[in-house]
Amino acid sequence: MGLCDTWQVRWEWMDILRRNTDYALRLAVNLAGRYGDGSVSTRALSDEEDVSYQLACKLMQKLHKEGLVESDMGPKGGFRLARRPEDVPILDVIAAIQGPLRLNRCLLGDGFCERQETCPIRARIGRLQEQMDEYLGAVTLAELAENRRPQRETTQGRGRNT
Repeated sequence: MGLCDTWQVRWEWMDILRRNTDYALRLAVNLAGRYGDGSVSTRALSDEEDVSYQLACKLMQKLHKEGLVESDMGPKGGFRLARRPEDVPILDVIAAIQGPLRLNRCLLGDGFCERQETCPIRARIGRLQEQMDEYLGAVTLAELAENRRPQRETTQGRGRNT
């Protein structure tokens, strides 16, 4: 019996970006693509981005609470970006939904690890953290919106009303 026969191979991973954050980024990029066109209903956003309506409502509320989107009430109400898409780094959306993005809890600040001053690993991970923050802070919703095909064209092919 070989090693592969006696051991089950099990892959485990942890997403750095949580699923809800991915959904929120899709909703925000959709709004970025419509910037200047007025408000968009949560129903339309959820349909176009394949996010459940209930979850889209919760995510939009979080984005609103953090000041990333504004809302309008009424029959023509909905959400729109609070700032120009080129002024919204995706790091802001990530932080609004899941909090600070950290590779390791030792990077959250003092008190999380008693070895932080002498740890050789922390310094290396800290540099990687800085690079990740810099990169995600430089990628904007405008950049992502211009790199995608209009969602309304693709949803029409699936029989959805937009």
